[in-house]
Amino acid sequence: MSKPALLALEDGTTFEGLAFGAEGERAGEVVFNTSMTGYQEVLTDPSYRGQIVAMTYPLIGNYGVNAADAESSSVWLEGFVVRELSRVASSFRAEADLAGYLCQHGVPGIQGLDTRELTKRLRTVGAMKGVISTEDLDPARLVAKAKSSPGLEGRDLVRTVTCKKPYVWKSDHERPKPAAFRVALLDCGVKYGILRRLEASGCEVTVLPSSATADEVAQLDPDGLMLSNGPGDPEPVDNVIRTVRRLIDHPPRGTALPIFGICLGHQILALALGGKTYKLKFGHHGANHPVKELRSGKVAVTVQNHGFCVDLDSLAGQEVEITHVNLNDQTVEGIQHRHLPAFSVQYHPEASPGPHDARYLFDEFVHLMKKAAG
Repeated sequence: MSKPALLALEDGTTFEGLAFGAEGERAGEVVFNTSMTGYQEVLTDPSYRGQIVAMTYPLIGNYGVNAADAESSSVWLEGFVVRELSRVASSFRAEADLAGYLCQHGVPGIQGLDTRELTKRLRTVGAMKGVISTEDLDPARLVAKAKSSPGLEGRDLVRTVTCKKPYVWKSDHERPKPAAFRVALLDCGVKYGILRRLEASGCEVTVLPSSATADEVAQLDPDGLMLSNGPGDPEPVDNVIRTVRRLIDHPPRGTALPIFGICLGHQILALALGGKTYKLKFGHHGANHPVKELRSGKVAVTVQNHGFCVDLDSLAGQEVEITHVNLNDQTVEGIQHRHLPAFSVQYHPEASPGPHDARYLFDEFVHLMKKAAG
């Protein structure tokens, strides 16, 4: 028999359910994700550090988990919320079930609650701090804990997910092209999917901790710089912002260094170029967000996971062009510098799993490196 569990939000709302995964109590910002598949990628995406994720699709866990679908070496979110946990992992690729996987990584889950009601509440009120517990089932106490939890704003969560020391990425996930370019990647919480796409595009990738300085990047003499995805509020990640700004002002070879930013990396690039960011009401989390490329007018279906956004007005007067917008709320989804080979997107073009509409962006990054190399 499953143990009871409780999810409490800072506004006083509570949801009763049944526990699965690890026992315990965890606090985080509660958000919803609209993907129908890809729950293992959600669990292992470092960008979800500090968050409790509720899946809107009603049945989760039906194809199990396996090592090949992981986006990192760990489970980073604080808690997992589903309407119904599948009792059967029906896939020839399954190596374990979802409940056991969460238990292995010490993350609590809760099922059996009304995820539609929870999602509607988050859309109306906005993302809220919350606590999920299998230990303390007193609603008033748990709401108080939710209110006193730290939230995401003003916290540098990148330092909790970045690698400890530099390494060169090697993968047997797919057959790579011979390496034609050297890419330095600042790890703010990078997903394996980004590393695999760079490798498949003919890049040798050296992954650096987020604490790396501009001089340490310059020592690698890279052909290009990748700014990875990552969790939380971008503005407190000031060391990375400083590093990027210095590399823009003083490129290692004396000529402009091609730069490509994804998700948090997009926000970091905007901040380094003089822009600002702000917190969205409930963020964008899912595999079905329409984004329009302004030059061509083409619309791509994209995978997204972010709670903060680049402020359009803050880029006025800067040498920055808006390249992509979100068709749901008109927020900034892509920028490029008017004169430098630097661009970024708010969504995830590596999309594993999810739409592949945006993978061409890796080709654009390679093209910029070829052009810079002469």
